[in-house]
Amino acid sequence: MNVFIAGFQHETNTFAPTLADWAAFEAGSGFPAYRRGPVVIEAYRGKAIPIGGFIEAAERWGWTLTASGWAGANPSAHVTREAFERIAGDIDADLRAALAGPGVDAVYLDLHGAAVAQHLDDPEGELLARIRAVVGPRVPIVASLDLHANVTQAMLTVADALVAYRTYPHVDMKDTGALAATLLERRLARGSRESLAVRRLDFLLPLNAQSTMTAPADAVYDELLHLDAAQGTVLSFAMGFPAADIAECGPVIWAHGEQAQAAVDALFARVDQPRSQWRLDLKTPEAAVTEALALAADVSAPVVIADTQDNPGAGGDSNTTGMLHALLAAGAGRRFPGQVALGLLADPEAAAAAHAAGEGAQIEVQLGRRVPTWGGQFSDEPVRARATVRALRDGHVVLKGPMGMGGEVRLGPCACLEVEGVLVGVCTLKTQMLDRELYRFLGIEPEAMKLLVNKSSVHFRADFAPIASHILVAKAPGPMAADPADLPWTQLPAGMSLRP
Repeated sequence: MNVFIAGFQHETNTFAPTLADWAAFEAGSGFPAYRRGPVVIEAYRGKAIPIGGFIEAAERWGWTLTASGWAGANPSAHVTREAFERIAGDIDADLRAALAGPGVDAVYLDLHGAAVAQHLDDPEGELLARIRAVVGPRVPIVASLDLHANVTQAMLTVADALVAYRTYPHVDMKDTGALAATLLERRLARGSRESLAVRRLDFLLPLNAQSTMTAPADAVYDELLHLDAAQGTVLSFAMGFPAADIAECGPVIWAHGEQAQAAVDALFARVDQPRSQWRLDLKTPEAAVTEALALAADVSAPVVIADTQDNPGAGGDSNTTGMLHALLAAGAGRRFPGQVALGLLADPEAAAAAHAAGEGAQIEVQLGRRVPTWGGQFSDEPVRARATVRALRDGHVVLKGPMGMGGEVRLGPCACLEVEGVLVGVCTLKTQMLDRELYRFLGIEPEAMKLLVNKSSVHFRADFAPIASHILVAKAPGPMAADPADLPWTQLPAGMSLRP
């Protein structure tokens, strides 16, 4: 059997300031750069992404694979028309060539599920529909999705089967690709689609509340696994990406299997009541730093603060300064010199100035940006300061934590700058602080810090929770709203609640 495989990964924050153009997919940054053809199989086999798990499982089944393109770019505002059409065009051309050559018996797509393009509210649904139009109604199509997918009716209708991650931080991406292969095998053995049941929730789930390392999501996904084992289903609960202003933004539960409806109804009841279980405790930057400093005085392990609204994994550009201002105003670096760190701050000009000056030099810098957020608001002013250049690096980092183990990021020229005792990790290209190696490569040992400020919402927990004494979540001004009710929505249906 020959399976055609491809991938398209983008999480779109329609309120964010920066578009995802073709150059973003070519660069990849926090994602692998664009690849196309057989190199996809060799590069991603066994890697900690969905297509890596699918490739391994497919080869165990003895399937032949024909690879098209795999495209991923950091979360941001809309995917440009040109970028999407180029990606979709490559996939279409390769699919038609495969049909004319060895033939195509099935299709697997490694999708995110929360993309929005300049010209399409549902580019994944559109991509699935274009593929279906080429292969016809009988060729099975399966896809894996991110836990944050905004799953549309078009996706569910066109695909034979969909399955989403069950963890956030996403430490089961590879497993989800393998599960997609299992769904494909079930579809082939049956000869037709399995029963599908779907229920959509009518409230948005804040991103920080979605962590499966904390309540209530941990218990919800335990129940999902229990129901699958008891009912023989493959359940998915995509909690949605609550910053995409489209009509089908929001959480969706679905299942494949004979007992799909019973499983979906049971999980829906667990998620829906009480809704108060999903509410958040968010702190101002000043309150978070004050509490963190008090805690740090009495513990040996670092206190970690999530700078969630500038999360580059959710559409931020990792360049706002609200948390840095709060650290400096509180004298955090004077209280714990060299034991307070913030990372990573994307500032190409500061990184270039540091490299021009050299290690050990003192430079006058303007760190960060004042960026638009939403509703005419802006983030804080840049930090103007005299900084000491503590380390310089080329930005090539091999990740070792649970999220990206073995993966690589290329961040361009990077530097560790010390400002009033605070160590600031500065990079040229943005990436989310989800791995301790993103501090270590700059000479910052996270375990030795008293206080860490991570530009991330939840993914950092996979590698930092084991070393943290406490974790706090701060709401400093930035492009990713921690509370969906803060956003100026225009496309959500009238019955959708902005808060649980």
